[in-house]
Amino acid sequence: MPDIKQLHQQAIHALNQRDFADAHSLCVQIVKQDPFDHDGYFLLAMINLEVGQIAKAIKLIEKANDIAPQAEYFAYLAKCHSLRGESQSVLDATNNAPIEQINKPLALDTLGVALSRVGQHEKALAYFSKALSLDKHNAHFYYNSGVSSKFAGKFEDARAHFEHAIRIAPDYHQAHFALADLGGVSAENNHISRLQAAAKRTKTVDADMHIAHALAKEYEGLKDYTSAFDVLENAKSAKLASIGYEFADDAAFFDCVEQTQLKDLGNGSSQADDFAKAGDSSHQPIFVMGMPRSGTTLVERILSNHSEVLSAGELQDFGVAVKELAQTPSPRVLDVETLRKAMQLEPAKIGQRYIQRTQAIVGDSPHFVDKLPFNFFYIGLIRRALPNAKIICLLRDPMDTCVGNYRQLFSLNSPYYAYAYNLQNIGRFYNRFHTLVHQWQATGMDNFKLLNYQGLVRNPEANIRDLLTFCGLSWQQECLHVERNQAPVSTASKVQVRQPINQSSIGRWTHYRQHTQALETFFKQQQIPFES
Repeated sequence: MPDIKQLHQQAIHALNQRDFADAHSLCVQIVKQDPFDHDGYFLLAMINLEVGQIAKAIKLIEKANDIAPQAEYFAYLAKCHSLRGESQSVLDATNNAPIEQINKPLALDTLGVALSRVGQHEKALAYFSKALSLDKHNAHFYYNSGVSSKFAGKFEDARAHFEHAIRIAPDYHQAHFALADLGGVSAENNHISRLQAAAKRTKTVDADMHIAHALAKEYEGLKDYTSAFDVLENAKSAKLASIGYEFADDAAFFDCVEQTQLKDLGNGSSQADDFAKAGDSSHQPIFVMGMPRSGTTLVERILSNHSEVLSAGELQDFGVAVKELAQTPSPRVLDVETLRKAMQLEPAKIGQRYIQRTQAIVGDSPHFVDKLPFNFFYIGLIRRALPNAKIICLLRDPMDTCVGNYRQLFSLNSPYYAYAYNLQNIGRFYNRFHTLVHQWQATGMDNFKLLNYQGLVRNPEANIRDLLTFCGLSWQQECLHVERNQAPVSTASKVQVRQPINQSSIGRWTHYRQHTQALETFFKQQQIPFES
């Protein structure tokens, strides 16, 4: 029988070779020989993490820490919790892994990425800095540090980190896109030749997507909108074909919400007392939601400039709270089964779980903004669980919204953005969204506000005064000056929202008008007006 040291070596080799079955068998032998072998449990956790069994990985890391707590174990525990959007648990794990106790660059980077995932970019930068001080030749460390620098508004630092990553790894397609996304392109200063060369070397659909979006950003900077659209269309068509998406997948979400949450609410004002009694009484949350690229980040920045409001970022916590309580078996947080089962849950338990999950970030702030766009699928559940919360839903011009979604590189691994690879699918998605939110408005809910983006940026002061009144907040002049808000921004609007409120994004879709005739026709048929 091999000794434990040999089994460890073999298990690590199998894990590195992604032979998870063999690695698992070897680790089981380790813990059978020595039930107190903490590394054996940790390796089992890494196997489960690799195959997507995050809950099992968490339990195994906790078992390893019970035997012999180590900073490296807490680093990967933070990673697991970050993948589940569990902000408080990430911070708890990080507190058990002080930066001065960690001298393994990969563990430092792992903690930095976990913190970045839950919006703690300034904290993340310290871990990335130490990782780079220990290993100056790792392109991933430079890239990860660049991402957090960008979200923290340190754009020149980000630019330098991305360039460094590309020098080390010329085909680092994510770094190419991240650099292009910073803007600053001119005829004299661009990366088009380098990107075109990189495009010829890509080997995967996802690499094509990153390089295509990088090229599109740079072509747009040179006002070559035809080339920008063409390169996006080629890459997105291939990506769509590779995932087998059908719009019916998303239509099922809208159908479910209309058949359950909307039906349950009925007349919002007549049931207000019932909801107030059933849910958690907290007044802290202000939910800002809407289609991606519709102005949600701008509204978050406006509100969080108020002295009584904290920006909590794009929290996954409401959906995760629902998922935990519903206990549905699917790996996705948002699915039809979970939405249906959620209607059977006690509203107060959902609200309490959400408030508990958010406390590590929001503390005792009188109010906080939760700006997850797709929370519009939970409007009725939020109303039940947190009847005193404010719900603000952005509505932007359909053509600007849809073209904005098409131009944006969303997470390639998320099923929730699959609609965005085709303009017609985006149009269908917007149409269902438009119908749904107007149905919510028609219920007369007193804590729901549909906010028009164009009206907001054209007449900021009047709309912001109205917005603050809706939220029960006093007028503060600083809310007009989003460019002074120094809080990190973890969204696609990270560059734009550091500018004063302006109208420059209105009508941007018209640059692509030669490619949008079918979408225009669709919205005319649906009688959804748009600015031309």
